[in-house]
Amino acid sequence: MTSSTDTDTNSGAGSTTPAGYGELRAELDTLTTEAFRPELADIDRLPTREIAKIMNGEDSTVPAAVADKLPQISAAIDATAERMARGGRLIYAGAGTAGRLGVLDASECPPTFNTDPSEVVGLIAGGPSAMVKAVEGAEDSKELAAADLDALTLTENDTVVGISASGRTPYAIGAVEHARALGALTIGLSCNADSALAAAAEHGLEVVVGPELLTGSTRLKAGTAQKLVLNMLSTITMIRLGKTYGNLMVDVRASNEKLRARSRRIVSLATGASDQEIEAALAATDGEVKDAILTILGHIDGPTAATLLTKSDGHLRAALAAVHPTTG
Repeated sequence: MTSSTDTDTNSGAGSTTPAGYGELRAELDTLTTEAFRPELADIDRLPTREIAKIMNGEDSTVPAAVADKLPQISAAIDATAERMARGGRLIYAGAGTAGRLGVLDASECPPTFNTDPSEVVGLIAGGPSAMVKAVEGAEDSKELAAADLDALTLTENDTVVGISASGRTPYAIGAVEHARALGALTIGLSCNADSALAAAAEHGLEVVVGPELLTGSTRLKAGTAQKLVLNMLSTITMIRLGKTYGNLMVDVRASNEKLRARSRRIVSLATGASDQEIEAALAATDGEVKDAILTILGHIDGPTAATLLTKSDGHLRAALAAVHPTTG
């Protein structure tokens, strides 16, 4: 058996190539995301506006590819929300662009939905430094993915989402395989059909967007597709968990002046109350938007609102219904 450092000799050429290169090249040749498009071979000779027009046209095809997978995406979201309602976490795992997208989505959940940073986690092959600089070889290690997940002490209520445009990245596949073996829910998000990642997961989401404008540059259409799906996965899961009231972010964390202004606006939109009433309600609830809305609409005090929201697992409509059975 050859090691990863062995080389193969190219017959007739007298040169050497890394062991497995031919096999890997043959595998890449089968991937839609790696396909070469001869009709774009002279794109660098076109005027900038024409290139922009072509690229915009390419991007416009992505939502349709996502739409084709809405039944599978919806099933994955419902399964994720069910486990998170029992105290589970949502954990993304990927390398390169895919990993960065997972980290981005996870990092946006605390300010948007008032989640604890431990509830939605983004793992990227190579660790935090890989967000800005590639860590050589990290994406090729299933063992690294298993170690990263073991550090989180997975439970059966957790959901692990492996993200890989090609669907063949060992780090993403290893994360899904390890998580599934431990009883966690697993989702595999890729942009190629019949991918190893989708096969390894309980919920395989294969959003096929076709060859890229630049051959193999999966930060383009594939990256856009992954971002759209991750938006759905986290946002709709949070809706199911009662983090919103209608289309209002009632669990928003007011950590800066913009968000404090948004908090007041959300209370206003939900209740129609005067500025004076809104300020009083927020003061009585330590700035908690959801509690403030409940005090105004339910005509109750802050502690009562907090108690009702705890009993309703944070669902504002259910808490309102407990106060006024015809409301919510």
